[in-house]
Amino acid sequence: MARTRLALLLTLLSTSCFCTVSAVVLKTKNSNPWTNEFDSIELSCVIESISTTNPRIEWKKITSEGPSYVYFNKRISGDLENRAEIHTMSTLVIKNATRSDTAKYRCEVTAADDLKSFDEILIDLVVRVKPVVPKCRVPKAVPFGKSTELSCVEEEGFPRSQYKWFKNQEEVPLDPKTSPKFFNSSYTLSAETGALKFAAVRKEDAGEYSCRAQNDAGFAECPPQKMEVYDIDIVGIALGVLVVVVVLLCITVGICCAYRQGYFSSQKQTTNNYKVPAKGDGVDYVRTEDEGDFRHKSSFVI
Repeated sequence: MARTRLALLLTLLSTSCFCTVSAVVLKTKNSNPWTNEFDSIELSCVIESISTTNPRIEWKKITSEGPSYVYFNKRISGDLENRAEIHTMSTLVIKNATRSDTAKYRCEVTAADDLKSFDEILIDLVVRVKPVVPKCRVPKAVPFGKSTELSCVEEEGFPRSQYKWFKNQEEVPLDPKTSPKFFNSSYTLSAETGALKFAAVRKEDAGEYSCRAQNDAGFAECPPQKMEVYDIDIVGIALGVLVVVVVLLCITVGICCAYRQGYFSSQKQTTNNYKVPAKGDGVDYVRTEDEGDFRHKSSFVI
């Protein structure tokens, strides 16, 4: 009886060991690796157990356009052909990583001699890109009490940049009520869009403004730009309008006087020029003072 139990136990152990060894199993050191642009990165794919001596190993890059081969038939292909290599049988190492390498990668191992002949691991790679100098727009002069907007845009960084504004080299807080220096300001600041909007500028809002775009890879800033706040000269504006009205009134009166003096009408004919008809034989024509025609002065002589 004891021998029977011992034999059964040995059989179970041997079966268990056989099942463990005859299954391909993969693991990874990091399923969400990241690197900065132009650096190297390792996509870990470790074969933890396998019985097949010559397994088929493949790497695929998965994007919105679908999967494509990175490593197939023991060679690197695609845009990683000259920038990647396989280490320790199945680990993929990318050199000089670029932003286009950001994607999901799948390591697949097929072991024909194992009972569990296939396993895979999905790795999500992020290549971080440092922001470039953002494009900043700061108005040079703003009337006191008027609204205005300062903009800051950067589109190269990855992940997407967050924004900070600085006034005279001091950071502008997201909420002005949290700082005594900005407490009375009426602005709103968006860290996602980089927009700094003033509902009504004050004299204290004048100064040099600069913007910083930053992400996990680094940051970049635009040069400081000066914004002035000036008062609106109500009296000056009123006097200017009054001068314009007076000038227009003078021009109108001058034109009316000119019309009355007849400078804008054609000269009237004051005399009547008549051509005296040639006298006929024995006929004498006399023009009367109160009539505009001619009559005979004497009769014909026969």
